[in-house]
Amino acid sequence: MAVAPIYELKCSCNQYPWGRQGSNSLSARLCAKQPGWDGKGPKDQDFKIKEDTPYAEMWMGTYPVLPVYTATTGEDLQDVVDRNPKELLGESLLQKFGHSKIPFLPKVLSIAKALPLQVHPNKKLASQLHEKKPDQFTDPNHKPEIALALGDFEAFCGFKPLKHVANLMKLDALKKFLPQAQKPDFDDQQLKAVVRNMLEADDQTVKDTYKALTSVSPADCDGDDYIPKLAPRLAEQYSEADPGILVALITMNYMQLKAGQGLYIPADGIHAYLSGDIIECMARSNNVLNTGFCPRAERDNVELFTSCLTFTPHAPEECMLPKKDYKNSKNGKSVVYSPPLSEFDVLETNLKSGEKEILAPIKGPGILLATKGGAKMRANDKQVQLSEGQCFFVAQGTELEFEAGGEGLQMHMSFCE
Repeated sequence: MAVAPIYELKCSCNQYPWGRQGSNSLSARLCAKQPGWDGKGPKDQDFKIKEDTPYAEMWMGTYPVLPVYTATTGEDLQDVVDRNPKELLGESLLQKFGHSKIPFLPKVLSIAKALPLQVHPNKKLASQLHEKKPDQFTDPNHKPEIALALGDFEAFCGFKPLKHVANLMKLDALKKFLPQAQKPDFDDQQLKAVVRNMLEADDQTVKDTYKALTSVSPADCDGDDYIPKLAPRLAEQYSEADPGILVALITMNYMQLKAGQGLYIPADGIHAYLSGDIIECMARSNNVLNTGFCPRAERDNVELFTSCLTFTPHAPEECMLPKKDYKNSKNGKSVVYSPPLSEFDVLETNLKSGEKEILAPIKGPGILLATKGGAKMRANDKQVQLSEGQCFFVAQGTELEFEAGGEGLQMHMSFCE
């Protein structure tokens, strides 16, 4: 059988409690629009949005937890790739990674409340954890990731500048979390101690501190006047005794992004997304350590969590991932988000009604999603109608042409070369 330049995919959507309810979830709406959920294709399940169910993430990769299938045959995409790795992935990618796994995992997230306060272990620690606890840490890989806002998006990401944290720690309610042996200058080791002390605090201590923060004057928050306003919202979502509230509000950058803005989360970078719809892409991994914004029974070891924290970035602007002109865009209608890693980049194409774009071939695979609108799409010599919610695997060496329909087109494609 000849290898096709594109394969239409059927994706699935998981149902974590932090997801948006029913049809308010973009991830669920996009998933439901894909062909193959209508009872006519192979390997079908009946995907009908239930309004009382939270839908969190639509996965678009080949990770075995929630793999994608080809819409026409119902075959696992990874099985298709394994039969034709050179033709679909490209020789350079096979040599770079030494296997035929797609090295990235794209998702659409629909967030109603804070995700767990988390870090993703680096490669060395991930390998160790996978060997010791393969059921919990299901692969030996790291998980740096990016988040691209599709609308208004809130997140806690990275740590505030050290001087800023030090000023906040002068509040009477927070002094008890400072290390006993203090240095003249507040440094990363003291910040690590503060985070550890907050996470290890008993429920009553966290509750008392939370109440003090809700009554503190915004003028005493060193410019972070959101602290007393945001604390009740977080407590309502989880509990006044959740230590994630303290760590997030006092030590982390509170980010408010608009559509088209992006964040980069390095391996071992502390973060917790708070609300919004995003395109997320990460290295091919599902490893995570959680210590806040979740029930106590679901929290990972605090010492392990704090031992692997990285202290870069240390300011909101350092968390941002700027978009750049995409070199393979022939009509200038696409931009690219390029994190400092080798596993993936993500491009975004925006077309008004009737506008066209041509993307030159790349030496690696891609997975694209029509996030909004639709277009006529040509992949080499194959032409299809691309509609909102449709997702395609794109083989290496494939030129893509788009002509937007009446509603225009927004398309995102994760790729590696």
